[in-house]
Amino acid sequence: MPTWRFDAIGTLWEIETGDPLGSGERTRVAEIIEGFDRTWSRFRADSLVTQLAGEGGSASVPADADAMLSAYREMFAATRGAVNPLIGESLSTLGYDADYSLRAGEPVPAPAAWDSILTWDEEQLALASATLIDVGALGKGRLVDLVAAALADVDLVVDAGGDILVRGETRIGLEHPFDPSKAIGVATIRDQALCASATNRRAWGDGLHHVLDARTGIPVRTWAATWAFAADAMHADAVATALFFDGGPELADHWGVEWVRMSTDGVAQRSANAPVELFTAGGTTRVRRG
Repeated sequence: MPTWRFDAIGTLWEIETGDPLGSGERTRVAEIIEGFDRTWSRFRADSLVTQLAGEGGSASVPADADAMLSAYREMFAATRGAVNPLIGESLSTLGYDADYSLRAGEPVPAPAAWDSILTWDEEQLALASATLIDVGALGKGRLVDLVAAALADVDLVVDAGGDILVRGETRIGLEHPFDPSKAIGVATIRDQALCASATNRRAWGDGLHHVLDARTGIPVRTWAATWAFAADAMHADAVATALFFDGGPELADHWGVEWVRMSTDGVAQRSANAPVELFTAGGTTRVRRG
């Protein structure tokens, strides 16, 4: 299949389609990505998120706010506060900031009452005090859905740095978090999304990576990698994040999402109907069902 490759929102995108995309389709995709990034990126000085971080205040509600922040409410409840959209301050303090300084300071727990600080309705998104929103737990998945929706009625694979939506069927290897040259299994994806997260990606320093427990502001230690399979990429992305915490499997079950996760001591756990064949040769990957 013809493949269009480009860099956007800090990652490599690959869009495979039966026929090459025309200039109009590529322009439409670029506009969708730019609009989303201009709203939600905490790495851009001109984004809405950055402006609110400096001043607080309110703005016209972005198109994706209700879908994403409503999902955050469910994630926050399921993980007992571990997933929180106001985790941006701790990510920045630990060195994953707008300048990519990678110089770690003290972690900053996110405010537990986040949805009294960050509020939204049909007209406005408001931040009661200056703080940093980060929608990384599901934002890239949401953007993958938007891009795929703009390319309707064609078989395609949209891959944004491991957040993947397939219209049709394909097989995808699950990268081993301890050795990227290997896979722990192979998934068969049919008309659905697969989103992955791992502590070996966006990692820096000693034990520092992008998956933080919002209650402490400290990177997680128990799980090394997660994979989630859903009808849309936003919910797959959200579950891939939630699976790093207690409550993640229960949220996946509530949303009808299948999943696989691998612990830091090499145990692979899976949901009953995850569309994946896990490799167990030599006993290097121990498997148990969720």
